[in-house]
Amino acid sequence: MKILIKNAKVLTMSGEPIERKEIGIENDRFTFVGNAPEGYEADIVIDGEGHIAMPGIVNAHTHSSMSLLRNYADDLPFWEWLTEKVWPVEEKMGPEEVYWGTMLSNAEMIRSGITAYADMYFYSAETAKASLEAGLRCSIAQGLIGSSDKDKEKLEATRQLYREWHMTGDGLITVMAGPHAPYTCDDAFLTKVIELCAELNLPIHTHLSESEKEVKDSLEKHGRSPIQHMNHLGLFKQHTLAAHCVHLRDEDFEILRENQVHVVHNPSSNLKLGNGISPVSRLLLSGVNVSIGTDGSCSNNNLNMFEEIHLAALLAKGSTRDPAVLPAYQALEMATKNGAAALNLGSETGKIQTGMKADVILVDLEQPHLYPHYQLDASLVYSAQASDVRTVIVNGKIVMEKGELKTIDLEKTYYEIKRITNKLSN
Repeated sequence: MKILIKNAKVLTMSGEPIERKEIGIENDRFTFVGNAPEGYEADIVIDGEGHIAMPGIVNAHTHSSMSLLRNYADDLPFWEWLTEKVWPVEEKMGPEEVYWGTMLSNAEMIRSGITAYADMYFYSAETAKASLEAGLRCSIAQGLIGSSDKDKEKLEATRQLYREWHMTGDGLITVMAGPHAPYTCDDAFLTKVIELCAELNLPIHTHLSESEKEVKDSLEKHGRSPIQHMNHLGLFKQHTLAAHCVHLRDEDFEILRENQVHVVHNPSSNLKLGNGISPVSRLLLSGVNVSIGTDGSCSNNNLNMFEEIHLAALLAKGSTRDPAVLPAYQALEMATKNGAAALNLGSETGKIQTGMKADVILVDLEQPHLYPHYQLDASLVYSAQASDVRTVIVNGKIVMEKGELKTIDLEKTYYEIKRITNKLSN
C-alpha cells in the first residue's frame, strides 16, 4: 500500500524548518520526504492543504484501563486516593474490564493524535489485544507489586508476556517489565525483576519519586532517595522509563544522566494529586532525556497530550520565572522523539524521516485559535487543541481519517463501558 500526503506543511522533528513537502509512505515506512519521484503513483492520496503534518504524539506513561475510573475518585490526597479508592476498585477488575477500558482510551488517544504509548497495568495481554485491534503502537508492562517470597508467578507472567507479545503486530506491541514503585516492591523482589530483565534484555517501566512521602520514607528506611536506592540495586543497568521524578535531590540528577534514565513528565497528574512540579528544565540542562505522559484517566482526567505539552511548557517557565525556558520546539521534542526514545523506539519512530516507521498525524490549521500562522511550532504548543487532529496514520495504516475512527466501533465501546462501570460501582 502506497500513501502520498501532499500540500501539507511538514514538521519533521529533525531540526528542519517547517515548510511544504510531500510525504511518501509504502507499507509501514516513510519512503521520501520532499518531492515525490517523477511518475510516482500512490494507492491513496491525502490532500494536506491547510494542515501541518507532524510525527505522531507519544504518550510515554499511562494506565489506559483507568479510563474506567475517570471522575471516580477526585479531589483527594494522593495516598488516600491510591490506597482507599483506586486499589479497592481495581480488585474488581478482570481481563474484560481491562480490554474495554483500553479500547476506550485508544479511541481517545487516536482522536488526540497519539500514535504510541507506554502502558503499565494488569492483564496486559488484553491491553495488547485492544491496541492491535485499534492499530496503536503500545509498549506494555505488567504492573508488578510484591515480595520475592510470594510472587514468583508474577515474574513468570512477565516472561510469558514477553514470549507471546513482544514485537507482535508488525512491531506494534513491545514489552517492558513493570515494577510498580520502590514502595510497593521489596528489595529482594526488585533484584529478581532486574535479573529477569538482564536475561531477556527487557526495558523497565516504573514510578519514581512521585510524592514527598515516597522520598521521606525511602530516606528513613534506606538512607537514600528512591533514585539513589534504585541505582544501588542496579535497576538502571537496563533501559529504564521512570515516571514522574518530581521530588529530586541534587545527587539524583547526575544518577539519572549517567545511567541514561528516561524521565516521563506527567504535569496534569502531578498537579491534580498535589504532588508538585517536576524540575524539568534542570533535568534537561543536566542532559536527561525527558518525555511527556498523561498518566491514567483517574488522576488526570483525560489523555489529551496537547494539554500536557502546553502545561509542560508553561510550568517550566512559571516555576523558574524564566519565559525563555522550554521553548515550543523543545516541548514538541519531548512529546515526539524524546517519547519514542523513552519507549526504546528512538530508531524507529518519533520523526518524519525516510526509512522510519510511518507514524504521522495531520493537524487542521484552519481554526480561529490557530490564526495567524506566524510560528507554527508555537501554535502547536500554545494554541492547538486535541480536536484539531484530523487524520492519524500508524505503521503506515490510516486509523483516523478526517476525524472518523477507522478501527474502533465507538457505539459498541460506549455500550460496554456503561455495562462495566455499572458493575464496578455496585
